[in-house]
Amino acid sequence: MQLASGPQPNEAPDAAEKPPASGSRPGGADGGPVQPPEPAVSVPSMTESDGDASTADETIRIVLADDHQVVRTGLRLLLDSEQGLEVVAEASDVESARRYVRGHHPAVLVLDLNMPGGSSLEAIPLIREESPDTQIVVLTMQQEPAFAREALGAGALGYVLKEAADEELVEAVRNAAVGESYLNPRLGARIASEPPPGPPDDLSEREVEVLRLIALGHTNAEIAGQLYLSVRTVETHRSHIQQKLSLSTRAGLVRYALERGLIAADRQSS
Repeated sequence: MQLASGPQPNEAPDAAEKPPASGSRPGGADGGPVQPPEPAVSVPSMTESDGDASTADETIRIVLADDHQVVRTGLRLLLDSEQGLEVVAEASDVESARRYVRGHHPAVLVLDLNMPGGSSLEAIPLIREESPDTQIVVLTMQQEPAFAREALGAGALGYVLKEAADEELVEAVRNAAVGESYLNPRLGARIASEPPPGPPDDLSEREVEVLRLIALGHTNAEIAGQLYLSVRTVETHRSHIQQKLSLSTRAGLVRYALERGLIAADRQSS
C-alpha cells in the first residue's frame, strides 16, 4: 500500500529545514550538539528594610548636652538636617549627659562646658571610661587656650566655640566620629603662638589659675564657677598649692602671687 506523500506526523515541513547560513556550522561552536541555555539566576533585589539597615549603620548617632533649651533646639535642627547625622537624646546637665551616653552609646557627645550637675571638664575622662566608643566634642563660649588644652587633654576630640557652631559643629562631629580632632582655627592659632608659660615651683597650669583667683579674693565656690570645676576639686587644688609652696595662709598666697607677677597689685581684693 502506497503512503501519501507529504510530511509525516512529528516531522517538520520542508520549509523549516533551511540550510545553515554560509560560514556557520550546525550545532555548537565546535560542531557538536547545541547545549541548552543555562537557567537564569534570580538576583534578589534590595528591600526597603535592607536599605534602611545600611543607612542606619552609617548614621552618626549624637547625644546633645546643653542646659539651655533654645540652644539645644537650634543645634538639633542644625545636626538633624545633615545627611547621616541623628540626635538621639538631649541632656540639660552633666549627670543626664552621662546617663544618656551609657544608655544610647552614641558615636559623639556634644558637651557644653558650663552646665549644672557637676563639672563638664571633670566628666570628660569619666564618660570616656564609661563609653570608650563615644567621642566628645566640647561646645563652649570660652576662648581661653587654657580651657581648650584642658578639655583636649582630658579626652575630648573637638573644641568648638558657640559663636561659630553653625560653621564648625557639623565638621567637628564628623571628624570626631572617625577619630579625628577638631579645634576652632582661631583658637588653635592662639595656642600655637602663645604656648603656656612654664608653671613656677612645679605648680600645674590649673593650680596657677586657682592660685591667681585665690589671690584676687575669690571664694572656692566662685573659683569653681569660673573654672567649671567642683568645689571639692578647687579645695584639692588649694591644698596641693599650699603643700607645694609651703604656705598655709591666704596672705602668704597673695604675696607669692604678687611676687611672681600672677596678679597686679591694683587688682588685689581686700
